[in-house]
Formats: sequence, C-alpha cells, structure tokens
Amino acid sequence: MKKALFALALGGLTIGITEFVVMGLLPDIASDTGVSIPVAGYLISAYALGVVVGAPTLVILGRNQPPKKMLLIFSMMLAGFNALSIIAPNYEFLVVTRFLSGLPHGAFFGVGAVVASRLAEKGKEAQAVSIMFSGLTLANLAGVPIGTYIGHHLDWRYTFVLIAIVGLLTVLSVYAWMPKLESEGSGSMKTQLAFFTKADAWLIIAITAIGFGGLFAWISYIAPLLTDISKFSAESVPYILVLAGLGMVVGNLIGGRLADTLSPATTVLSLLIFLALDLTLVFLVSDNPYMSLVLVFLTGCISFAVVAPIQMLMIQTARGSEMIASAALQASFNIGNALGAFLGGLPLFAGYSYASPNLVGVAMALIGALVTLGLIVRRKRLVAQVV
Repeated sequence: MKKALFALALGGLTIGITEFVVMGLLPDIASDTGVSIPVAGYLISAYALGVVVGAPTLVILGRNQPPKKMLLIFSMMLAGFNALSIIAPNYEFLVVTRFLSGLPHGAFFGVGAVVASRLAEKGKEAQAVSIMFSGLTLANLAGVPIGTYIGHHLDWRYTFVLIAIVGLLTVLSVYAWMPKLESEGSGSMKTQLAFFTKADAWLIIAITAIGFGGLFAWISYIAPLLTDISKFSAESVPYILVLAGLGMVVGNLIGGRLADTLSPATTVLSLLIFLALDLTLVFLVSDNPYMSLVLVFLTGCISFAVVAPIQMLMIQTARGSEMIASAALQASFNIGNALGAFLGGLPLFAGYSYASPNLVGVAMALIGALVTLGLIVRRKRLVAQVV
C-alpha cells in the first residue's frame, strides 16, 4: 500500500471511531448527562448535520489550495474538535462539539477520494478509494469496540481521548507521507457549483441520503437492540460490534472490486435491495441471539459494500467538479445518518420495540433502490437518444 493511501486510511479510522462509537455509548452518555436514550440519539444527528454543513463549505473555501494542505487542515480539525468533547460539562456542550467534529468529516473524505483515485493505477481507482474507506471499516472492527469498551468500563470521555490521539497520528502521517499534488481548482465557484445543475448528481445524492439511511436506522440503536431484544449483556456489546466491523471490512473490499468490474449503478441497486431484505430479517428474528449475531455481520457487509460503487458513480458524474461532488456525497451519507437516527427513533418515542427502527431502514433502502432504478433508466434513455 502506498504510504499516502495509508495516511488517508488513518484519517478514515479517526472519522470512523468519531462517527460510530457514540452509537454504542448512548446508554452511558444518556445516564451521565441526564437525558433519555432517544434524546442522546440526537448527538448522532448533530454530528451528521456538521458533516452536511462542513463538506461542501470547506471544500469550496479551499478549492484552490493543494490537496495536501486541505487534508492537513481537516486532520487538525478532527483532532482538535474531538478533544473538546473530553471536557464537555453537559449534554448541550456535547451537542455543539459533536457538530464541530462533523465539519471536517465529509471534506476529508471528499478530497481524499479524489486524491486516492489520482494516486491509483488505471482501472483500480475504486479499489484505491476503498483503501481509504478501509480505515472507516477498521474503526468498526477494532476502534469502535475498543472505544465502547473504554466508555462502558471507565468513562465515555476517555473514548474521546483515544479519538484525539488517533487524530493527531493522522495529522502527522498526512504531513509526512502525502505527496504535494497540484490543485485542480478552477478558481471559479460558479464552475464548481455547476455540478449541482446536473439531474444525475441530485439522483445520486438522493440515493445516498435515503438508501444509506437504512444502515443508520439500524446501527443508531444497535446497543439497545442487542440488550433489550437479543438479550445480550451490556458488557458483550463491544465484542458483538466487532462482528459489524468485520462485515464492513469484507463488504468494503467486495464493493471496491465490484465497482471496478461491474456497473456502479447496477451494483448499488442490487446492494440496496439486499439491504432491505436483510433489515427485514433483523426486525423479524433479532430475538434469536444466534441469528442476531449472523445479521450483525451481514448488515455491516452489505451496507458498506455500497460505499465504493456510489463514490465512483459520483466522481464519474462530476467531471471537472470531482472534489465538491465527492464532498457532497459525504454530506449525503450523513443526511442519511441524521434521517436514519431521527426517523428510526420515531417508533421508539411511540412506544414500539427497539427492533422497530429496522422497518424504517427497510423503507429507506427500498426508496433508495427505486431512485437508483430511475437513474439507470434515465441513463439508458439518454444513450438511446444519442444513438
């Protein structure tokens, strides 16, 4: 692996722990800050909102800067803003720090995805992008379970100490190993924003925001699902999350290879349908602890197999505006994060079980699949018209 890709993967590790560890710590944070678990779930939405705001804003502001400089700044923001959560005196302050921590998330991945594709061998661009996202999956395999364990047995604040340390390592690795690539910025905001005039771009944004939201309807409430429905002990949750992380690692690798060999759009369509079927099973059989363990792995696998194909689909659609498009995609992922956490919490507020958010996830995945089908049909019609 090129050292530059390793630096990007380390950034993905930082972001992955930051984004997903709170989901396993909701009971601990809720108890310590004096709020309910559904209210604590808004910390997930606050982070996602930060991503949505920061992804396009930071990329547009830095559009004429060298990629290395942009990535270095984003890495410093990741480390610094997460460190603020260590000293959060109350729930409200923690909401603010979660929002700030989300600001560099999409911008880092947006610029990083384009840099990874530029560093890759021809025909292996998606696999290079998947290496960057391997940090995100490794976070779920090891970082999140470790962070959750620390939060359960010591204090959730120490988990953010861990994140700040990994963030600092990201800063150092980007500084040491990232090559000084030239900026591809045009200097014109109008040119960059022209990306948003494309119908295909908005369809991909919708696919990501809605379809990928199915994952977050599941994972946002995975801790109480495992304890209340599957009847696992709270102490076993960090170990079970390792299965989710392992599934994400496997799925990410599969998705990268599929995107380089098959149509990205067809791959996304198929995977979203499988995700809907999978979440249906989660709703139906999570009271069986053995099936629950199998589905934890499978859900992580299917959901993260989508990441590389849809990333390449967006980059291919946005010739000349790749960074802003890639950043917008990351914002879309986190709109899905916010929607999944919020909509998944509604049946909980209504008094339904912790399995019920998965039905919300089924609906979101199916809507995403329908939009993907519409994109495929639209592109075939445009090709037919040209011929």
